[in-house]
Amino acid sequence: MKKKLVSLLLVAAMVTSMGCGDKKDEPASNNNDNSANSETQQSESNNSETEQQEETEQTADVEKPEEITIMIDGTVFTEVNARDQFMAKLEELIGIKINVIQPDHDAYYDTVQQTVAGGDWPDVMILSSTYYSGYASQGVLWDMTEAYESSDLKKRHDAASSTSVIDGVKIDGSLYGMPATRGNGCVTYVKKQWLDNCELDVPTNYEGYLAMLDAFTTGDPDGNGVDGDTIGVTAAGFIGAEAPFTNYFPEFYQDGYPSFYQKDDGTWADGFGEDSMKEALQRMADAYAKGYIDPTTLTNGTGDCRNKFFSADNSFGVFTYWAGNWAQRLSDGLTSNGLDGELVALPPLPEVGKYLDRVPPTWCITTKCENPEGVFKYFIETMQDGGEVQFLWTYGVEDVHWSTKAETLFAGTENEKVYAEGEFHGTESLENPGTQYTKGHIDPYIALVPLEGDPKDESSTQAVKDSAQMFAENCVTADLAPSTDKMSELNGDLTTLKNQLVADVVMGKLTVDEAYEKYEADGGAGWSQEIVDSLNNR
Repeated sequence: MKKKLVSLLLVAAMVTSMGCGDKKDEPASNNNDNSANSETQQSESNNSETEQQEETEQTADVEKPEEITIMIDGTVFTEVNARDQFMAKLEELIGIKINVIQPDHDAYYDTVQQTVAGGDWPDVMILSSTYYSGYASQGVLWDMTEAYESSDLKKRHDAASSTSVIDGVKIDGSLYGMPATRGNGCVTYVKKQWLDNCELDVPTNYEGYLAMLDAFTTGDPDGNGVDGDTIGVTAAGFIGAEAPFTNYFPEFYQDGYPSFYQKDDGTWADGFGEDSMKEALQRMADAYAKGYIDPTTLTNGTGDCRNKFFSADNSFGVFTYWAGNWAQRLSDGLTSNGLDGELVALPPLPEVGKYLDRVPPTWCITTKCENPEGVFKYFIETMQDGGEVQFLWTYGVEDVHWSTKAETLFAGTENEKVYAEGEFHGTESLENPGTQYTKGHIDPYIALVPLEGDPKDESSTQAVKDSAQMFAENCVTADLAPSTDKMSELNGDLTTLKNQLVADVVMGKLTVDEAYEKYEADGGAGWSQEIVDSLNNR
């Protein structure tokens, strides 16, 4: 299956967020312009002033809401991570009281579905691509296209060459949600000490990757003198809950894809029924049978996997997780438990080709919001103001999540860090003592609007920079499948069936052939074709 490469504009957004891509000065005007040209320029200037005045008047007509309710996942500071102090500061900056609904991160979308079904909708909620397109088609989400087109936020996106990211989440030309960053994606992290203990080089192809997993599972990679008491790789499920679905197991999926994607000719297809997907399932089943894959993968959440990877018992060697800041957070988690923190971020194997850059989550305003224009103007827009509010969303609250005070963190440990007065740094994590905060909701390396005075280069480690850069240079964008009536009607049951079949094959309950026979018999193939037809007949 061929997938579209990241556009140059998307790459440019990444480069701009790292401090490059300044606009060139416009050419100087010709001093020999004749009077007619001068009159034309004066007329254009007057028109421009009139347009600016009209825009100011329109802005003044947008009423600021006094209070809003938002539903957020764990990508925003949680209660244990001083969420209340973050929200208090946000309320101070934007002048709006904010009521927060924040379910447990791993149960977030169960709560979203229950909330939407119950009819008591918040004003704003974060949605992944899967729910975004579905709820947009069902009338749950407010169309913010007009508000965005006339906004200062669009001007900031245009200046930063970030419009391709916004275009990527439009549905039939309409915008129902606002990304705060590029989607980002996952890279595969390997414990360097395990490679050294097994006398292995960094794998450069799938054969080498399997050999590494075999050594990590049957040998003594943790150096405790006991063979076979460790496991190669852990993951949060055999198949992801949102596009690109394959991001936690890229080495096994390779060119297999379990959902809908757009071909180079513009038509839609379902990768689940293709030979490449069947081959991916067989690769996973073979690795699972040999014990290379965490036996609790089916029920793991991302938090479970992080804790296993960090754990002092040092039982897992490979974890595919988010690029950028997580390179350091994973390393810090290891060192805080007395383990070697050096990680190798693998470039994608030749069989994988490219890592997948996910469709970004979006901030959506529901159609039950009484003042959507005001929520967009004073809440959604300010999140990417390039200034004080964006700084808060990026790094959190001063002296809670970050500081510039002289201090020593983790004194007396191998992770001890000394900071001078005025040196920006993350404070010690409230949730995970022994580690530091690195960012808030907005990752500065994938921001869509440059942040004035951004301290990311001073405060980020080389591991973070290298991971972010490696991913940016080795990714392709996942496709956002628009919702159709057939998609809304059938894809829920279809996805449930696919997920069950994937788990049954990988865990050895069904062969690949038996799974696809069941896929046909239970209606999956028919549902899939109906959805594909609806996508191609839009």
